[in-house]
Amino acid sequence: MIVLRDVAEVPADIGRTVVAIGKFDGLHAGHRAIIDRLLVDAASCDATTVAVTFDRNPLATIAPERCPESLVGVEQKIDLLSATGLDAALVLRFDAALASLPPEEFVVRHLVAALHAQRVLVGEDFRFGYRGEGDVDLLRRLGVEHGFTVHVMSDVASGSAGDDAGRRVSSTWIRDLLASGDVQRAAKLLGRNHAVRGIVVRGLRRGRDLGFPTANLASDLTGFVPADGVYAGWVVVRRPEGELGTGSRYPAAISVGTNPTFDDVPERVVEAHVLDRDDLDLYGRTVDVEFAHRIRGMVAFDGLEPLVAQMRADVESARTLLR
Repeated sequence: MIVLRDVAEVPADIGRTVVAIGKFDGLHAGHRAIIDRLLVDAASCDATTVAVTFDRNPLATIAPERCPESLVGVEQKIDLLSATGLDAALVLRFDAALASLPPEEFVVRHLVAALHAQRVLVGEDFRFGYRGEGDVDLLRRLGVEHGFTVHVMSDVASGSAGDDAGRRVSSTWIRDLLASGDVQRAAKLLGRNHAVRGIVVRGLRRGRDLGFPTANLASDLTGFVPADGVYAGWVVVRRPEGELGTGSRYPAAISVGTNPTFDDVPERVVEAHVLDRDDLDLYGRTVDVEFAHRIRGMVAFDGLEPLVAQMRADVESARTLLR
């Protein structure tokens, strides 16, 4: 998949395109339904498939006080889109200039002049242009004027059983699940384990001193950090840019929180103990930490002995859950 950061980068020979537009935060089941339909539509007319998305939630520019935390960082989102088999992603910088574009100009500049769109797919709640003045009806009218069709995808919702019966699959629902530590239900909506991404940095080395060395992620990691607690999951060591391959994946026991037993960690920290490996040097490497199961919440222990005993139990629990 080619990644384009501006309409000026769109190749002149891109040909006819089928386009899906959205924030695609987390690329959950609802987003994948749009992408799957996009791929099928493009196959029927031999068109180039393009996702148009943004480098941030538009609310971060328009109304930052109302902007929720993103499920994934922009590079994570690009990787997820790439894995779907799309030909290209146009990742627009959502700044004041883009926010001020009238709806008609957004369509002409991006969908018509740059992408030569033949078909455009959006969700039911799609809004675009200055102050969100553009809606699905306007997009359809502009499509008639400029020669593209519009397909509006219905929401994907849960079934008729359970506390969340009939709930629309959304990034909000997934954030709610992660905020409560329910990473397994979140994974069902995402179609994969939720993950955060960051650079491994040196911490207090307390885990190593206790016999459980950890890879600590820098505070500027990307991705929504789930509730404090201990999790079973995976550490995926990403290859340097330009190097082929997906990297190495290791089972791990993961801790999220401020280490209340010692009460000397001012910010929440994500740290992962790779199971049965003490030979890895991950400092300075970019890793994804995937959350597969929640083992327990975060608690303060009365001294080192009960803490170490619990850490041993956590590691065994992680090993069992990841088999």
